[in-house]
Amino acid sequence: MAPLLPTLHDPSPIRQYDRALLRQLSDEVRACVLDNVSRTGGHLSSNLGTVELTVALHHVFNTPHDRLVWDVGHQTYPHKILTGRRERMPTLRQIGGISGFPQRSESEYDTFGTAHSSTSISAALGMAMAAKQKGEDRYTVAIIGDGALTAGMAFEALNNAGVCDCKLLVILNDNDMSISPPVGALNRYLAQLMSGNFYAAAKSVGKSVLRAAPPLFELVKRFEEHAKGMVVPATLFEQFGFNYVGPIDGHDLDSLVPTLENLKHLRGPQFLHVVTKKGQGYKLAEADPVAYHGPGKFDPEVGLVKPAAVPKQTFTQVFGHWLCDMAAHDGRLVGITPAMREGSGMVEFEKRFPDRYYDVGIAEQHAVTFAAGLACEGLKPVVAIYSTFLQRAYDQLIHDVAIQNLPVVFALDRAGLVGADGATHAGAYDIPFLRCIPNMSIACPADERECRQLLSSAYEQNHPVAVRYPRGAGAGVAPHLVLAALPFGKGEVRREGQRIAILAFGTLLYPALTAAESLDATVVNMRWAKPLDVELLLQVAATHDAIVTLEEGSIMGGAGSAVLEALQAANVQKPVLQLGLPDRFIEHGDPAKLLASIGLDAAGIAASITQRFATVAG
Repeated sequence: MAPLLPTLHDPSPIRQYDRALLRQLSDEVRACVLDNVSRTGGHLSSNLGTVELTVALHHVFNTPHDRLVWDVGHQTYPHKILTGRRERMPTLRQIGGISGFPQRSESEYDTFGTAHSSTSISAALGMAMAAKQKGEDRYTVAIIGDGALTAGMAFEALNNAGVCDCKLLVILNDNDMSISPPVGALNRYLAQLMSGNFYAAAKSVGKSVLRAAPPLFELVKRFEEHAKGMVVPATLFEQFGFNYVGPIDGHDLDSLVPTLENLKHLRGPQFLHVVTKKGQGYKLAEADPVAYHGPGKFDPEVGLVKPAAVPKQTFTQVFGHWLCDMAAHDGRLVGITPAMREGSGMVEFEKRFPDRYYDVGIAEQHAVTFAAGLACEGLKPVVAIYSTFLQRAYDQLIHDVAIQNLPVVFALDRAGLVGADGATHAGAYDIPFLRCIPNMSIACPADERECRQLLSSAYEQNHPVAVRYPRGAGAGVAPHLVLAALPFGKGEVRREGQRIAILAFGTLLYPALTAAESLDATVVNMRWAKPLDVELLLQVAATHDAIVTLEEGSIMGGAGSAVLEALQAANVQKPVLQLGLPDRFIEHGDPAKLLASIGLDAAGIAASITQRFATVAG
């Protein structure tokens, strides 16, 4: 057969395909995903698992008139391929290229921008109710994974949606189990039967007739509930007000297509449970979906191979080793992650200390308050969480931890720019949103050794402390394998110079040292954004003509702002240049190139200082 993908520039022709062509298209899309991700890196397992579901959705629904809302969005590569972006896939997650997540500015088919989990049902319900209010005949579909459904926000939306009369379909993409062929065939039959108009009409008429005879009505109602309970794994969603259908095989187009077509014609909120397999169609990813969740470049014929040279230790690995060492030293330590065990470096901790390891699911709010409860009882919780995800638990951070001044350590991974994942995952705002909270402290290690030492410093405190560190490796300074802490709230002078002092917060210390060579500037490793080392700051201010603050975080309200506040409080007037992340969202791309583009590499730092303080630098 002739290839189909090269002829597709939008999904409209797919609606005319028969099942044989839909299967052929699915095979081509899967091959396209594998080929492109192997060249650029990106999310693989999740995308291979949603190929048939994506094809079926664009076949049945009139997109973009009908809205598809993808939860998280790291499974939307097939969707992008089918919606006019196939030729741009080689630019995936690169500067100027297409995003690895849905973006409204990128395509009209990306109806809602996502990257954080559990938002799809709320957004889809809003769109469905807007269509009803405007008198527009359209369907809205939310596609959510079983992991994302653990978050409270998803259940808040389900609770609201169940009482709304609108054209809403929620699809649960369950990839944590498999369906054997006999059960799959049975479920296919039952799903089509229960999603059909005859079943829906019979149920509605039967209930209306039998209401006149309450005992019979109650008997039929109980029989229906028990019958469904035998063949359907969750009547929970019917209690929310949804018509529940499934589970069905999410790779079986003969099951998906007729079920979706039936559901499209039913009134009220519908819930379809599909079961898929991560990595489907690529044996290596099927066997190890975690390793292939977000791989870098690789040869599909060979698969992932360990690098010959030993790479530099990442900050995440430094944290993981510290966590195990401190747990061995102190039996009060407990580790908490909101479903990011691998990403946060807690795999070894779980193996060695299973009774002190807690994965609470994608539930950042719960994770923080859970930690607060543990701290109330004398334990020492360490919450390993990405900077961007801590934003989701801001109320809990203030209300449940800080006001009660509880000793919770927050290990903030992915602080600063994160590269290919883009603005949604960048840890740009933790310093501003943390330093305004009373009782909270913030450490900013400059390298791997300091990261370990400042984690120990944070652990020693009897109040909440966050330690922020970036994705990947740093300068390559090997940590000491001891648990020695650095002084709380104290910085250090790393280079003595003249006239200009650069105050670096975090890993930008090293490009600052390079820039200082040409400027003969002093460089101070501040280490703490809160409490600020005011004594050191005032000493530097008294002996220099100008001050530069440097941070891989938002300039507005950041560590540089803390310096200005401290100088003003001490009635010290001194020219200050604040360098950091500008007041705009930084998109995806190579981290080094992104930093250079906003002047935060060594050359850019030197150029900014020279331009601002030309007479001083001279």
